[in-house]
Amino acid sequence: MSSDAEHRLRITVDDLTGPEIAALLDAHLAEMHAHSPDDSSHALDIAALRDPAVTFWSVWDRRELVGCGALKQLGPEHGEIKSMRTVATHAGRGIATTLLTHIVEVARARGYRRLSLETGASDFYLRAIDLYRRHGFARCPPFGDYEPSPHSVFMTRTL
Repeated sequence: MSSDAEHRLRITVDDLTGPEIAALLDAHLAEMHAHSPDDSSHALDIAALRDPAVTFWSVWDRRELVGCGALKQLGPEHGEIKSMRTVATHAGRGIATTLLTHIVEVARARGYRRLSLETGASDFYLRAIDLYRRHGFARCPPFGDYEPSPHSVFMTRTL
């Protein structure tokens, strides 16, 4: 992503009431269910994302919604990345990297010492796994309430 494009991006805490974010999350859930068995799909719906333990951000390029992501507090020093998504027409433009960097910075500011995530294990998720690896995440055992699954990849990093 060029520096001009980076400067146009606006990351904002989202109250999950807008039609654009509802449509993006519907598409996100549908795609996650299409690529993971139902018992191994851990994507959160809008109601679950409204949990007070979750902060949800939308990413805008001028007036266009281009991505989203969330940070869920698991404990006083541990957070989980949820619902990372880039609009398909904007993939490969650095939006996920910009948002992930923002989430890591917020987690540090909150005093988290560890940041974890769960993603799928099929080839569909390889780009996401590579993104997280490039940002210091490494595979780990299941955390929180997760159970071991051949359909999930668990990753974590210290902050």
